[in-house]
Amino acid sequence: MLAAIRPDNVNFPLLVHVLGATVLVGGLMTAFIAQLFAWRREEPGATAFTRLSFWALLLAALPGWIVMRVGAEWVYSRAGWDQVDPEPDWIGIGYVTAEPGALLLLISLVLAGLAMRRRSGTLARIATVLTTVMLVAYVIAVWAMTAKPT
Repeated sequence: MLAAIRPDNVNFPLLVHVLGATVLVGGLMTAFIAQLFAWRREEPGATAFTRLSFWALLLAALPGWIVMRVGAEWVYSRAGWDQVDPEPDWIGIGYVTAEPGALLLLISLVLAGLAMRRRSGTLARIATVLTTVMLVAYVIAVWAMTAKPT
């Protein structure tokens, strides 16, 4: 019901936010699936799946995160959430998942790159775990943004 009464000037920034979040989760999911396939190989760091996971993180997940955050801040200021006290819980959940998610994304990206370059199965497996943590966190964030708990 809240979406039905939002001002029109929020529609495009919200589209940017949702588009960025969709690309982010799609990139993470692609990297996660590739990392799982690489994990099952004897040398996970030496496979094409490790390269795919690195490129998915670099070319989809990272730009998606940037677009998602730009859109989120744009919606936040346009909709006037910066003047509401206290702000809704779903906004807090978004911040709690987005900011540490950026750090995990960068660490996962570096580890996947090193795993690809050094053919290290251990680094690839750590990147897989971090990608899994990010996916779980962003699924919770998507739930919070759509269900809008109090």
